[in-house]
Amino acid sequence: MSEQAILAGGCFWCTEAVFRDVVGVSEVESGYIGGTVADPTYKQVCSGSTGHAEAIRVTYDPAVISYAEILDVFLGTHDPTQLNRQGNDVGTQYRSAIFPLGDAQRQEAEAAIGRWNAEHGEMAVTTIEGPSEWYPAEDYHQEYWEGEGQRNPYCLAVIPPKLMKLRKSFQNKVKAGSAA
Repeated sequence: MSEQAILAGGCFWCTEAVFRDVVGVSEVESGYIGGTVADPTYKQVCSGSTGHAEAIRVTYDPAVISYAEILDVFLGTHDPTQLNRQGNDVGTQYRSAIFPLGDAQRQEAEAAIGRWNAEHGEMAVTTIEGPSEWYPAEDYHQEYWEGEGQRNPYCLAVIPPKLMKLRKSFQNKVKAGSAA
């Protein structure tokens, strides 16, 4: 039986690319969450006026990877100390946030942030938000790295270092045969 996790760690193209390579993950969908406008468009979210975050919804097998491990990968492959930004992407739509789907996930999120803070000696600004409505992003954003992203200079600059961080820090969580 699969479970889901909703995470926002900056550009959804980048977080989607990371989680597509994680063992136990069967699906990653890019979308929007945490805002005030129903069915927002990419243009609306990018304006920063809707309150939504670019996020991913990860479907995974908890018999292969736990929610706690999903959160550790999430916190370990983006910069959770940057408030409302990841690199050159600036605005609340690029915030670091976890959107728990229930009390158990909320408790795990609090524990994961606590673990990260203790291990790194700094404070994550990652928020725990929700509940909130999930809106899938437009079709052209799905599986972006596998298609258009490998021709996009922004993606070529940002995604490979995140994938390297995944492979270095979470070697036992990388799918066999994933590209380097």
